[in-house]
Amino acid sequence: MAPSWAREIVRGECGAAGVAEPAMRWRHARRSASSGVTRRSAGSISVTAGTDPLDQRLTLLHELAHWLGPVPRRRRGRAQHHDARFYAIAFDLYRRHEIPDPEILAREGGRYPSALRHARALGIAGADAAWLSRRVALRELARNRVPARVLVAEHKVRLVRDGRWTRCAICGVRVVGPILARLRRRGGRHVLLSAG
Repeated sequence: MAPSWAREIVRGECGAAGVAEPAMRWRHARRSASSGVTRRSAGSISVTAGTDPLDQRLTLLHELAHWLGPVPRRRRGRAQHHDARFYAIAFDLYRRHEIPDPEILAREGGRYPSALRHARALGIAGADAAWLSRRVALRELARNRVPARVLVAEHKVRLVRDGRWTRCAICGVRVVGPILARLRRRGGRHVLLSAG
């Protein structure tokens, strides 16, 4: 059962927005970070609450922003659920529920780097510096990355089933998702590289 503070937030925000309240599913985890998921089709918000109270509140508000926002647009078959419309609602919720801007940028930007771009567009204090800091960190990672080695030269992908997975028969790499769908439709080639 969700704690009373979480139920009050959901009741208040849904009442103010004039939308029905979602069913709340709440459980606890032995880690500091929280996670959540909003299922419009099931009419629910689920939160796995970590030990950090601020992260619990931020996660609940993030999922509540999904609930209160418009139905996500689809682009290339995928829902764009962390777009500018979503973050306009989310950042408003975070601020109204007194989560400091540096915490919003650090936590939300750490999970979803695109949040920093939207925070800049919305004029959130410190967003420019957070975005720039992330760009510098990414450049540093790229500079320190060891060049990849070719483990298996370029070859035509031959798909085979391996239990519940589909793999390339040549190099053994598991193929999933949109790449699997594309390869089933029109085939293709790939190279197996080392991680470094």
